[in-house]
Amino acid sequence: MSAETIHTEGIDFAGKLRRNLSPSQLYEDALRHEPGTAISSTGALIATSGKKTGRSPRDKRVVEEPSTVDDVWWGPVNKKLSEESFSANYERAVNYLNTRDRLYVFDGYAGWDPKYRIKVRVLCARAYHALFMNNMLIRPTPEELESFGEPDFTIVNAGQFPANRFTSGMTSGTSVAISFERKQMVILGTEYAGEMKKGVFTVMHYLMPKAGVLSLHSSCNEGPEGDVSLFFGLSGTGKTTLSADPQRLLIGDDEHVWTESGVFNIEGGCYAKTIDLSAEKEPEIFNAIRFGSVLENVIYSEASRVVDYTDCSITENTRCAYPIEYIPNAKVPCVGGKPQNIVLLTCDAFGVLPPVAKLTPAQAMYHFISGYTAKIAGTEEGVTEPEATFSACFGQPFLVWHPVKYAQMLAQKMQENNVNVWLVNTGWSGGAYGVGKRISLKYSRAIIDAIHSGELRDAEYTNYGVFNLQIPTAVSNVPAKVLDPSQAWSGSSEEFADTIFKLAHLFQANFKEYADKATPEIIAAGPQL
Repeated sequence: MSAETIHTEGIDFAGKLRRNLSPSQLYEDALRHEPGTAISSTGALIATSGKKTGRSPRDKRVVEEPSTVDDVWWGPVNKKLSEESFSANYERAVNYLNTRDRLYVFDGYAGWDPKYRIKVRVLCARAYHALFMNNMLIRPTPEELESFGEPDFTIVNAGQFPANRFTSGMTSGTSVAISFERKQMVILGTEYAGEMKKGVFTVMHYLMPKAGVLSLHSSCNEGPEGDVSLFFGLSGTGKTTLSADPQRLLIGDDEHVWTESGVFNIEGGCYAKTIDLSAEKEPEIFNAIRFGSVLENVIYSEASRVVDYTDCSITENTRCAYPIEYIPNAKVPCVGGKPQNIVLLTCDAFGVLPPVAKLTPAQAMYHFISGYTAKIAGTEEGVTEPEATFSACFGQPFLVWHPVKYAQMLAQKMQENNVNVWLVNTGWSGGAYGVGKRISLKYSRAIIDAIHSGELRDAEYTNYGVFNLQIPTAVSNVPAKVLDPSQAWSGSSEEFADTIFKLAHLFQANFKEYADKATPEIIAAGPQL
């Protein structure tokens, strides 16, 4: 298609437009024009993201606009930006892009369900960014591209150029700003490609609830009988590992929407961490790193181009973006029926939450809003003992509406579909971190298998005090002692009581932020002291 079919205010497309190129063409441009780019021994494009090797949540802004101001959950996640400042940033980005010799355009979809998908256009100056979004968005067919028309949302990525610190609302040279009225996202001062991926998710996290369907930060798989499971969990809880099941089809690893007819994946690819990656531990991801994939910020041999996945010299956040069809058991199109099981994953380093508990609807809402996991000593400077972390709806940095809105929509879906909800702890047993041991992955897998087989639906349960959870008395291939943390605890009963009370207090303190909009039933579903 000709450049004249694109209309983006202020951008000069004449003579330099590189639109919807194939991966091969993007490889060639990246290798010619972008320093630090190479081809790995398995055929992936190796790229560097400059100084920023992760997202910059402190620099994220949402424009305060008449049509959306009452919808947005304003605060530390969604910081306000004036329309004037957004316009200044847009003008700055456009002026930078107009100085470039090459301008890349990628047109793709967010959402596999045609009823709800949106058309996204990416404008950028790096071939690496275009290839990344070619992997992460859903790739249109040639026929769909012909009739693509105007996008529903545009990402203007001028990440090589900094924001003006003196523009009102800026706190650094980095700015990631979204205008829902203008249907635009402007990126300045960061070349980290993950900003675009999560920007699209943020947009969907606003638009989907507005359309009456529920957007979710979760992975999703489907069993041989068509039964669908959703997995929620923060980093380190096992969300990707436990949803990657050779007996089940992968619908997606990170972002989904639950509609009146079932679920669909928002993305056309996966964005996997590669630190310490091995063919033995994660063969599906390891083998997906081939021609067409993008490796970020990895260290490799200059001679052989073999990547050293143990080397974190640049960052521990080394990653690979690849199309979903590179996973052998991916279900394409990435859609499924109505979920039957929801798994809320946590990694409790205090050693007091059970490996599995069956939740009531009110408890499901409480733990969904809480989004608990724990950092362990040694992972960050100054962390000397387990530290509780709460992220609302298991994805607080990407929420637009108040967390209770997502929770209420989830409650309605659960009620309509008679869904079973499970709290699964993949953290410590026998004591806190440093004393106990991490629950064996084989036990966690056995628990997930028991959920899918229906064994846990029909199991006998006993009450687990303070948190008032229902825990099973037996699970196939899991020792009975492991199922009850008070029985597995290796220290004194006084130590156990002190630890569980400490964690319960942390839950209660965190939930005060949401209590004003939560129902009495949800508040009462938390730990009782």
